[in-house]
Amino acid sequence: MLKPIKNKKHYEKALERIYVLMQKSLKSGSKESDELDILSILVENNEKERFLIEAPNPLEAVKFRLEQLGMKMSDLRCYPGYRSRVSEILSGKRKLSLQMMRTLNDKLGVPEESLLSE
Repeated sequence: MLKPIKNKKHYEKALERIYVLMQKSLKSGSKESDELDILSILVENNEKERFLIEAPNPLEAVKFRLEQLGMKMSDLRCYPGYRSRVSEILSGKRKLSLQMMRTLNDKLGVPEESLLSE
């Protein structure tokens, strides 16, 4: 019987049942296939609530992306709008402007949602 996931015990039981159902060759539209679909939705919703991952602050996102690319913060000076502002941005005295965010997204691939977070 399907029930909402209200605690860790319910969550673990749902995961166990999902595992059992996934070991079977289920036909689409069967009772067990529908159960697997519903349990998966319940588990996913529970995980979104329990394991909420907040977006990094913009500066941390930029630092992480630069690290991935093997670059340093000082390398930002080669982009328009950054020459005199890198140290101000690093110290928190200045926030990223919209143009800076666009440049970081376009040139370095820093996700927009990371740049726009508070």
